[in-house]
Amino acid sequence: MPRKMYHINLSDEERQALLEMTRKGEIKARKFKRAMILLKADEGQTDQQIMAALNVSRPCVERIRKRFVAEGMERALNEDPRPGQRRKLDGRAEATLIAETCSAAPEGHERWTLRLLASRLVQLGVVDTISHETVRRTLKKTS
Repeated sequence: MPRKMYHINLSDEERQALLEMTRKGEIKARKFKRAMILLKADEGQTDQQIMAALNVSRPCVERIRKRFVAEGMERALNEDPRPGQRRKLDGRAEATLIAETCSAAPEGHERWTLRLLASRLVQLGVVDTISHETVRRTLKKTS
């Protein structure tokens, strides 16, 4: 077994903060597991013991150890932002969409369609481009 490169030595304040965090039960499950990994590593448990106790993989334990040593407790507990495209509609744009939906339908139409709403948002300058599917998901979420 290779020697551990990243040893966890928590200060009293860090240990107390982690213990409080795990006892409250108001944190997300991922953050809870990360806190427990740090606490168990500080107690001197091996990666094998931590993996068995918390049902996590070896890379997970190693990654948390490395983040703590290299970048500190906050970085070890919190995850990176997920990749992906930013939201097309912020709160103001959603409000505009809802207001348009509640207004009278355009001339020659009995009611608003998703494609009409999408083109209306582009016409108003709320967004540069938007698909009718994004409009549908937004309306479904807010209904």
